[in-house]
Amino acid sequence: MNQKTLIGLAVAALIAIVAAVLLNRSNRPESEGSASEAKTRYLVPSLRDHVNDVDKLVVTGAEGKTVATLTRGASGWSLAEKGGYAVDTGKLREFLLKLADAKLLEQKTSNKDKYATLGVEDVSGKDAKGAEVEIGGLAQPIKLIIGNVGARGGTFVRRAGEAESWLASGSLTIEKKPENWLRKDLADIAASRIASVDITQADGKSVRIAKSAEGDANFKLENVPKGREPGSDYTVNGPASMLAGLRLEDVVPAKDAPAPEKPLKARFATFDGLAIDVTAWEKDGKDYASFAASVDDKAAAEHIDAQQAKAKQDYDAAASAAKPTAPATADAKDASKPAEAKTDTAAAEPPKPEAVADPAKDREQKLVALKKEADDLDARFKDWTFVLPAYKYAAINKATDDLLKPIENKGAAKKEGAESKKAPAKKPTKAR
Repeated sequence: MNQKTLIGLAVAALIAIVAAVLLNRSNRPESEGSASEAKTRYLVPSLRDHVNDVDKLVVTGAEGKTVATLTRGASGWSLAEKGGYAVDTGKLREFLLKLADAKLLEQKTSNKDKYATLGVEDVSGKDAKGAEVEIGGLAQPIKLIIGNVGARGGTFVRRAGEAESWLASGSLTIEKKPENWLRKDLADIAASRIASVDITQADGKSVRIAKSAEGDANFKLENVPKGREPGSDYTVNGPASMLAGLRLEDVVPAKDAPAPEKPLKARFATFDGLAIDVTAWEKDGKDYASFAASVDDKAAAEHIDAQQAKAKQDYDAAASAAKPTAPATADAKDASKPAEAKTDTAAAEPPKPEAVADPAKDREQKLVALKKEADDLDARFKDWTFVLPAYKYAAINKATDDLLKPIENKGAAKKEGAESKKAPAKKPTKAR
């Protein structure tokens, strides 16, 4: 067999092998090949390295109604459906990162009649279960329908313009209520920082709780009526906790939800000079409130004076303790004996705190920080009316009677005592 014949046989064998491989692949079930390929495919590959480029997210629900429109502007992310109020950027970023990491795990139905089972039907339908998500800011806009969570994990999805539906990795469920996209933290002022709370009810009646000093554990109820007693510490302290961990449930532009003519009023004053004024009311089963933050210059100045005086007192005491001890005095009985000096070495002089070294600068820094806190809070509060959790509204919806011990029903007690006296005493049974 010559060389040309051998080469020809080798080429023929190679062609036969290639043909057999191709034939085998063509006969393989489509789902097997798709599933294998999907393991290395991302649901939204264009989002992988461009999460920070996203500048818009629109969520659309059943009947094609827009649920939430989140947009990024010069001042950050805002929600159009809530008058442009700030968005919870942590929640938004968490969703985008999950979406960027999601991989196609398994190809599902391409039959539109079966989409509803997975929740990936067109959202134009009245009973659509899924949500359509559109993402802007990328080279190519992204639009996909996010459906149900799979029984064994993952989420069913379908990309816009494609018939195929998929099981994608991760939990990609998305908020369908606009209020759930809001930044909900409002304020966090601990009760220990509060010096006093003044509450005025709609009928004009007022109640006041206050602390005598900053270190006091409990508030005292002022103007206790004659013959009455304050309630427990827990009861009296209650109103002061209203601003601690305060979060909104919903928000409305102030122009669309103005306060009534006679609302509930409360003023919180801190020891360091921050003041928070609250206007609150109930309407249609919801608890509304508006807030305003300011600085009480007199209280702030007095607090700084007290802080600086305390700092100087503490420094002087520490500096005095660091001074070397004077030599021992010679024995009066034997003046000829030399005095024995104590050998204790002096401690290093403590560094001066700024409140002592430069009181003017310290005062300026404290006032600037306090003013910034008030301005930041007021920027968050201004032009908005907030829906509060019921328990936060209840904390300040207090009259004097609510903070007093209940009145004992003395009449009932006397009657009970009188009846017990009338009851004849039982005669002892004689032993037989």
